[in-house]
Amino acid sequence: MFRKTPTPLTAVAPPTERVTSVLGAGINWQGNLRGSGGIRIEGTFEGDIAIRGMVVIGETGRVTCTELRSNTVIVAGSVRGNILAEKLEIRSTGRVWGDVTTTAFATEEGAFLRGQVRMEERIELELEIVPEETADTESTRPVETGGNQSAGSKEG
Repeated sequence: MFRKTPTPLTAVAPPTERVTSVLGAGINWQGNLRGSGGIRIEGTFEGDIAIRGMVVIGETGRVTCTELRSNTVIVAGSVRGNILAEKLEIRSTGRVWGDVTTTAFATEEGAFLRGQVRMEERIELELEIVPEETADTESTRPVETGGNQSAGSKEG
């Protein structure tokens, strides 16, 4: 009686559901993080995050951002900023100050969230896809940190 309209299939690479990079406990990083893969943050990070894959904020991890966008986000440390994710898990040691939009949400006893939770059937993350052939050159470029450049300099 009821028919579902088939959704068109697109050729998008599946997100990485494992950690491929780590920001260690003694590291303080400022800039924007974009790309694909999985990252675990154990240090301090300030800037926006847009990752096709998984972002894990470990117990010692501290993230301050306007927006964290990723397929899967696991918070065992603290996040100050809004989270847009297909799956969000806040562990017992996790602390989130910000609004959350997600399709799947789980918390452990003791988890903390100050903000609004909005559940959606589907989320458009609008994450950039880095082509395979340019992935190596992209990873060697400096991270955007908002540093000072002289007004007369031009990049070519």
